[in-house]
Amino acid sequence: MYIHESPEWPWYRWRSEALADQLASVRHQQGRLIGRIESLGFQFREDAVLQTLTTDVLKSSEIEGERLNPEQVRSSIARRLGLDRGGLTAADRDVEGVVEMMLDATRNYTQPLTAERLFAWQASLFPTGRNGMGRVKTGGWRDDLTGPMQVVSGPIGREKVHYEAPVAARVDREMAMLLDWFEGTPGLDHVMRAGVAHLWFVTIHPFADGNGRIARAIADMALARSEQSPHRFYSMSAQIRLERNAYYDMLERTQKTTMDITPWLEWFLGCLGRAIGNAQTALEGVLEKARFWEVVNREPINERQRKVLNRLLDGFEGKLTTTKYGKLSNCSQDTALRDILELVRRNILAKSPESGRSTSYSLVPRV
Repeated sequence: MYIHESPEWPWYRWRSEALADQLASVRHQQGRLIGRIESLGFQFREDAVLQTLTTDVLKSSEIEGERLNPEQVRSSIARRLGLDRGGLTAADRDVEGVVEMMLDATRNYTQPLTAERLFAWQASLFPTGRNGMGRVKTGGWRDDLTGPMQVVSGPIGREKVHYEAPVAARVDREMAMLLDWFEGTPGLDHVMRAGVAHLWFVTIHPFADGNGRIARAIADMALARSEQSPHRFYSMSAQIRLERNAYYDMLERTQKTTMDITPWLEWFLGCLGRAIGNAQTALEGVLEKARFWEVVNREPINERQRKVLNRLLDGFEGKLTTTKYGKLSNCSQDTALRDILELVRRNILAKSPESGRSTSYSLVPRV
């Protein structure tokens, strides 16, 4: 029996006392990470948000077997957030659609979640009305014209049905109850709301396609509400991608059990905690950059030097020479050499052992 066939459906229950310590730990992790990033300068917070959202969009699509172009995703997010990032790449319509959905969920987290908003999200995922298999119904809930909505794996003729969703005739009423609950139930912690809503949505499976990505966007929206901030510094989707097999196994077990979803919420909170923990590693480049400039800015530095140093911090390919410095900062080689020698004097750049035209420079490692 699937969970939606239970006489108790859809009234989920869980043992709060069994989850209390785990929830408190996750809340503590949220506060520490957000506090650390918010203490950085404005530009570094922008970099952290851009990196996190790019990862979130890419990994949420990868979970569904779709690989997007990272540069297109990054450029689309940067444009929509009004971030000044040179050399932005034009993005395909499907990339723009995924980014539009994710940003609406997290930047506009205070706005109510409605059926019309979900319809717009799903339509943005399929701007041409098609997926890899053919036409996709958008702008409304699914129908059962081609058979029941099932989650299936395996080759044709030997498919394994992991789950079968409620019939289409039930979807409108089921989603009305979910949306009423999501915007109601005062006093429920928004982190818990994220976990329950994610499960509830994918169990209804209201759309012909795009259910997984929309479920994760709903969870991200609830997490943004839990932090009262549109800024995302960790990616739940990236962690689910790492734990994809465990994610699907837990979903399948939960959808075939009783209305007590404590095990699902234990897994969800654990996954969220690991996502926040891993954000520290993922954002290490941003944090390192902030530490670098904290030291460098103790003495004045000109805009040419600042521009070139940022390029080096972002992963400049090849060796820095006076010629390359001049091209990057649009100055003469004499000016480039003066700038470089000043940075060498301040122990920011180090000169290579080679001399003459082979002379190059690199950042001095910071402990």
